Formats: sequence, C-alpha cells, structure tokens
Amino acid sequence: MSAQKPLSGAASGVLGIVGMSALAGILVTAAVTPALAVTGMAANNSITMFENLPGYLEIDELSQKSTLRAKNADGEWTPLASFFDENREEVAWDYISQYLKDAAVAGEDPRFYEHGGVDIQGTVRGALKTVIGGDTQGGSSITQQYVKNVLINNGVSEATNEEEREAAYEAATEVSAERKLKEIRYAVSLEKKYSKDTILLGYLNIAHFGGRVYGVQSAAKYYFGTNAQDLTLPQAASLIAIVNHPEKFRLDYPESEANGTASVNAKGEPTPYAANKDRRDYILDEMLKEGKITQEERDAAVAEPVAPKITESSTGCATSNGYAFFCDYVTWEIKSKFDDPATEDVNEGRELLQKGGLDIYTTIDFAIQNEAVAALNDNIPKSADGVDIGGTAVSVEVGTGRILAMAQNKDYSADPDVLASGRNYSAVNYNADIDYGGSSGFQPGSTYKVFTLAEWLKEGHALNEGVDSRRRAAWGEFENSCQGTMVDNGEWGNPRNDGGEEGGYWTAVENTMNSYNTGFIAMAKQLDLCGIAKTAEGLGVHRADYEPLGQYPSTILGTNEVAPLSMATAFAGIAGGGKSCSPIAIDKITKQDGAELTPPASECTQALTPEVAAGTAYAMRKTMEGGTAAASGWQVDPYVPMIGKTGTTDNAEATWMSGASSKVSTVVGVFNVTGHVNLRDTYFDAGQAAGLRHNIWPRIQSVANARYGGDAFAEPPSTMLNAPQVSVPDVLGLSPEAAQKALEAAGFGWKMDGEVDSDKPKGTIGSQSPSGTAGRGAIISLKTSRGNMAGLPDVVGMSADQAEQTLRDAGFRVDRDDQDVSDPSQDGLVLAQSPGSGSSVKSGQKITITIGKFDGDAGPPGDGPGNGNGDGPGD
Repeated sequence: MSAQKPLSGAASGVLGIVGMSALAGILVTAAVTPALAVTGMAANNSITMFENLPGYLEIDELSQKSTLRAKNADGEWTPLASFFDENREEVAWDYISQYLKDAAVAGEDPRFYEHGGVDIQGTVRGALKTVIGGDTQGGSSITQQYVKNVLINNGVSEATNEEEREAAYEAATEVSAERKLKEIRYAVSLEKKYSKDTILLGYLNIAHFGGRVYGVQSAAKYYFGTNAQDLTLPQAASLIAIVNHPEKFRLDYPESEANGTASVNAKGEPTPYAANKDRRDYILDEMLKEGKITQEERDAAVAEPVAPKITESSTGCATSNGYAFFCDYVTWEIKSKFDDPATEDVNEGRELLQKGGLDIYTTIDFAIQNEAVAALNDNIPKSADGVDIGGTAVSVEVGTGRILAMAQNKDYSADPDVLASGRNYSAVNYNADIDYGGSSGFQPGSTYKVFTLAEWLKEGHALNEGVDSRRRAAWGEFENSCQGTMVDNGEWGNPRNDGGEEGGYWTAVENTMNSYNTGFIAMAKQLDLCGIAKTAEGLGVHRADYEPLGQYPSTILGTNEVAPLSMATAFAGIAGGGKSCSPIAIDKITKQDGAELTPPASECTQALTPEVAAGTAYAMRKTMEGGTAAASGWQVDPYVPMIGKTGTTDNAEATWMSGASSKVSTVVGVFNVTGHVNLRDTYFDAGQAAGLRHNIWPRIQSVANARYGGDAFAEPPSTMLNAPQVSVPDVLGLSPEAAQKALEAAGFGWKMDGEVDSDKPKGTIGSQSPSGTAGRGAIISLKTSRGNMAGLPDVVGMSADQAEQTLRDAGFRVDRDDQDVSDPSQDGLVLAQSPGSGSSVKSGQKITITIGKFDGDAGPPGDGPGNGNGDGPGD
C-alpha cells in the first residue's frame, strides 16, 4: 500500500492462482490467532518455513534531506538550500497532528491497536480477493507496510548504483508467498519489540506520498504549506489518502487522468482532485465509525473541497540565489571530505548529502556576501557583446580560513538546457579549483609579485635595498635550485613596465608600490626561483588544475593559473603575521539525532616568520596608501590599516585588486573567461572594464571593516628596512663605464648626476656620493669631471720668486703677503700658501703666498736702546 513507488502493473510478477491460494491457506493456518504465529505450533511445512525465517529486522536510517544554513544579520541560522533524493524530514510523535494519526489507523488498519502485527481478517481478505478477482490486494497492516518500506529503504540505501537500487526495490516489493511471509514474520517480531505508537511513528515518517515526497512532515509542507502538527482534519485525511496509492491520489496533478477526471460535477466538468477526495471522504467515514471524530466534524470536512497549496521544496544550489556558487563549493567539500576512495563506484559524501539529513552550518557572512553580489551586479554584466566577461569576489577571515563571501557575475545552473540558453549562466565556480567547480584558474598578474617580495626578505635583502631595474632585451641567468639554472637570452621578449618606464635603480618598496615589472625581475635575479614558488605554496597558492606551480622567470609576473580563493588565502596569511590557514566553508555539521560530524578543518601553518610577514606587509601598506592600490584604498569606509596589491595581465585581459585588513582578506577579479579582449578598450555602463575592480573591492572591504574592524600591522625590524653597510669602491678618475661596472659588480646601483669641477681628467668620474660605505644595493651618485681643476703645488719653503713662477706655470695667479720674521734665514722664503698644497683649485684662481721679511736694523724683538751690557738709563 505505501510502497515507495507503484508496481509496474498488476500483471508484473503477480502470483498465479495456485500460488495465491497457497498463500491464503498458509495465512489461514498460521494466523488463526496472532499467538499461533509466534509459538512454534506448526500446522504444516509452510508454518515450519515461516518459523525458520529471521525475526530480527535491521532498521537503517531513513533517507532525509540535508539543509545548508548561514547566519543572517540577526544572528539566526537561515536555510540556503536543501539536498535530497527523497524529500523527507523525520519528526517526533508530538509533532504530528492527532488527526493524522487517527486517519492513518482508520484508513489503513482499523484494528492496528488490537492485532499482533498481522491483521488476519484483512490479510486473508486481500489474498482471496486477489485469487477471486484477479487483482492484487494489499490487506497489509500498518506494521507490515512499515516493514515493506523499511526493506525498501534498507535495500536502496545500500545500493551503489541505479541498477542495484532497482534490484533492491524489486526484491522488497515482489509479489510472492516468500516475500509476504517474510514481511509477516518481521511484523510480528517488531510488535514484540516496539510499542504501537513507535511503529505508527516509524510508518508515518517513512511512508511515500508521491513523487520524491516521503514522510508526513515533508508531505504536509509540500501539499499544504504547513507542518505535520498543524494539519486540519480534511488535510490530514487527504494526506493519508495518498499513501494508499501514491501516484493516483497525489495532489500536485489536479487534472491528471487518475485524479482529475474520476468524477464530474453537475455540469459534467471534471472535478479536480476527485480521486483523492473520494478516498479522503472514505477515511473520514472510517474515522467517524471508529469514534475518532464527531458527525459534525465529519460533515464539515466532507463539505470542504480538496485545496492543496503546493509548496515546492527545492533541491540543489540553483535556488539559493546569490549564494549558489558558495553552496556549490560546500557540496564539493562534503563530497570530498566524506568520500571513501576504496569504493570507486559510489561517493559516500554525495550519499550523505542527499540522504543523511544533515544540518550544515556554513561560514558565509550574510552582510559581506550580499554586498559582494550587489557590487558585482552593479558593475559587471552577466554577459556582454564581444567579450566573455567574468567577475569574481571572495573574502576570507584572517587566522581561520573561513570563507566569508564567494560570488561571481553569473547565475548558477547545472542544467544543460539552461546553460545552453545563454552566457548569463554557468556551473563553473570561477573562485575555486578545478575539482571544486570546474575552473582551471586565471593568471593573477602582478598580485603574484608579493611572493617575490616575501622571498626577497627571506633571503636577507632589505626593503630599501635597490636593484638595477632597467629594461633589457635579455635578462640572462636565473637561479633555480629545483630545476636548474634558467637563462633568458631574449626569448622572454623584453618585458616592459605597464606605465612605459624604462627602469632605473629602484628599491623593493618602490617596485612594489608602482608594480614595476623590471624591478621584480631584477629582484628575482638575485633570488632562487624555486624559493619564490615554495613561498607561494607555503601561503596556500597552487595551480587550480593541481599541476605544479611553474618556476620560470615569467611566473614571477603572475602567469600561473590559480583560483582567486588561493590568492585570498595567501593575502590573509601575510596579513595574519605569516600564519596561513587553508580555506573552509563549514563550521558545523549535525545529524537529525543531534550527533555532530567533523567538518573539513582548516590547516594553519607558519608560512612566513612574523618579521618577514611584517616586512612584506610594510611595502603592501605603502602600495595601498600611495601606490597602485590607492585607487581602492582611499574609498574604503571605515578605514583601518590595510595591505594591497593590484594585478593586470598581458594586454589587460584580466585585472585584479587584492588586499586585506588584519581581519579579512578580499580578492576581486574582472577578466576574460574565454577569449583575449583588452579590458582597457572595453566599457560597460559602470565604466572602463579594467577599472571596475576599484569600484567593487572598496564596497566589499568597507562592509568587512565595519563588521570585523582591523588592527595596526607590526613594524618590520630595521634590518629589513635598511640594507647592511658595505664598502663602496673608489671610482674617482675612472671612465663612467668602468665606474659603473665596478659598482654593479659590488652590488650597487648608480646614477649620473651631471658634471663637477675636478682635477680628474675631463670626462672621468670627478665625484661619487656616498663614498666609503653605504647600504647594500644603494644608488651611488656619480659626476663626471670638467677637468678644470688641478692639484695645487706645494711652494712652502721656496723663494718668493721661485714659488710665484711655479704657481704661474701651473696656471694660477699669485698674490704676495709679507710677514716679519726674526730669523734672517727665512727672509724671502714662502712661509705659507692659501689654499694649501694638494687642494684641487680651478685654473687661474689666485693663490696667496706669505713671504718672510727680515729687517737687520732693528734689534731683536723686545730690545730697547743701550750698549748691550745691561746698563740702562739712570743706572
């Protein structure tokens, strides 16, 4: 009666007259009283066979729908989507209307509370009617019907493919004496073990109500838009009518041949739901006969038309609106987490999702997700002429890996017909890896440069350390400790900077702020390409197709195809002091009985030291405050300390804005899904496609900042800011080319700052700054000599005339000063010169020499008049 699907026809597997007669005889003998069937008082061989059947029925868990939930703005868990093969929700005894319980007993098994599992009268009547009338009759008690449905459920739940499911169903529903005896045997044993109410509850929760609807709660919701405990009398009778013949009496086909044209009204018009009403009214009459309702209740219920309120119970992610792609991601999490690799022909995770009755509590943040969806919808069309445009946004919580938002510019559908209808739809999750939605990833462009920056610091370089970032056609050798030295002899194609800069001696901070390609290539030449890849991997980055990350020189500019979620994870790791946490989408999973299943857990590792993370974040803060990411940064409200990096791929086929606070990381991308259209040449209503990332990212991060706040980032140690001091080669007097080579060989940059007055040969290096020592990689300022200065000869001690001649011969003018001396030997000699000897002095400059002058008529200094014997006047 309440099998999970109708038999294929009365003639399909029906017993012959002899077989059914034998069965009738067995039942008459075996079931004279319920006690005879369980006392072992065998009357014939059939009874012996009956007694030898197993009496214990294993009742497997029922297939129930699973529900995805997210916490709304009020902190309440809200359903996002449901999944089921059988739409069923098990409910407790007190959650079922008494009308429904009474209708089930009155309509299906009036003597349910009196017999011992088998209704002898009904069973024999059913068997004899089958023999006499040539039609199959059930005659089964509620307990027997429950047994049959349990056997169907057990067989189908253990099947691993559709063929096995069909076979299990056929085995549980075949019309045979053996199957009927087995069903009776189980029914009798169940009655010994369980109470009548428990059996009735099990029956009501397992019964089939047509289509994919199972159990009274799902039936009440589907057919009448209410709960099982709130059903009215006529509604309860209509539902129980369905279990008698689920396809004939179901209420979602009002004009079907079976249910709509069985009766006509006074005008001869078909009466909707007539077949169900006839069966419903019969049940109402039986309820009156059993004293479960009054005559007045019966008459009022019969007078009420059958009026279903079909309320579709959606299954799958397509109905979850703006959460569909995140919903799809969660389903892959379940299928991946709970799949048993040993069983290749079945995915246990999928079975658990579709049948396990799970409540899945997800990580999604309603406010951030809704803003992400709105920002994408406001800026990126779902489809556009001339370009297969894609737009994504994903946010991850720093320190936990919890996915807070996941959205894209398409409507979700996995229906091939819908997908074929236009490019508005997609089943591919652009934010995730290939096995979590079918995407093979996208090139992240310059956002990938942060891994070279982190490796720069890991290998002992400093943020204010400069590199020769001049553009060049061939970059030469790059170290790769994993794959061997790699050489660019011009094959790369002379990479250029996005702004057209030819390059210079730029520091790591300058390269990051302005996203200089040539600067990062120059940095990578001093690093290990394998180390850069390993730094990216440590922060959670991998190719979306799970091939190894490429380690070629070009990959430092972001040519590996990765998922946006991977980049959001990596930026969260940098913002979180170097602790990288793998992304998760589920906080908790519970079963119907309240037991919890362990969801996929985030794995956190210290991918960068806190110092390296602080140094990397330092340069990215500068980028957000005054570099290429400032276009997004200045729009964020409320503003908290943030890091950021932009990315644009070749020919602007993809543009990215990635950034994070200390609490939430967000990545936004606008790109060609397929094709090669330049987004700088593409315009939508919201503006140039290449710039729309800066419309979207600030909106999402503003909501994230408002909800989660943000702390200041740690400052890097001074050793990471300033390079260690090393000796600077003395290049004075060298040609510019020789001086430049000497400085480059020592790891310094240089710049030519014009000319200087110098005694060095004209055109050679006349000055350098700094000299002596400087920070490694510092830029040394060089000036060429005008050749207009000479070293001043040393003329002190020469005679005045000789000194003057020497100076004049050297190209200087001479001015003499006299100085009295007491030593006659100093008379006429140069006592001093100004400037001093060795000074570089311009040619023609006046040189002052000081000449000694001795006066012989004068006494020694301090002598007065006298004869020299010490006698003075007055003596």
